[in-house]
Amino acid sequence: MIRKLFATAVLAASLVGCASVPMGDAKKDAELKSFSVKPEVSGLYIYRNESMGAAVRMDVDVNGKPLGQTAAKTYFYTEVAPGKHTITSKSENTDSIQIETVGGKLYYVWQEVKMGILYARTKLHLVSEEEGKKGVLETQLISGQ
Repeated sequence: MIRKLFATAVLAASLVGCASVPMGDAKKDAELKSFSVKPEVSGLYIYRNESMGAAVRMDVDVNGKPLGQTAAKTYFYTEVAPGKHTITSKSENTDSIQIETVGGKLYYVWQEVKMGILYARTKLHLVSEEEGKKGVLETQLISGQ
């Protein structure tokens, strides 16, 4: 029974194609990929550099406020005040992480896509600067809400 449901979900996803989200300005995308931040704020990149689950958009909130939805090969950038922050991702499941930020520093959160029962699941990871920059460079900026 579960295999049939999964096969149906995979077939439906393949018929739908890639999810689309409003893309950001190409100039702003290039500027953000210089990886600089003002000293009084913390920069936060939330990226999804996988093709898996391409037909699924995933909601992202920072501190309970909607940032928007990711799609395959996309990222958000936002600036937050130094301190504790909660990043939440919603799909078939909901996953959250808390991070403590420092002014003048960049943080990278990878939104991993996992196989779900009916559609894709999400898992958030705080990653190193090296891994984060590489992931962001593989993606395109999303226009935030």
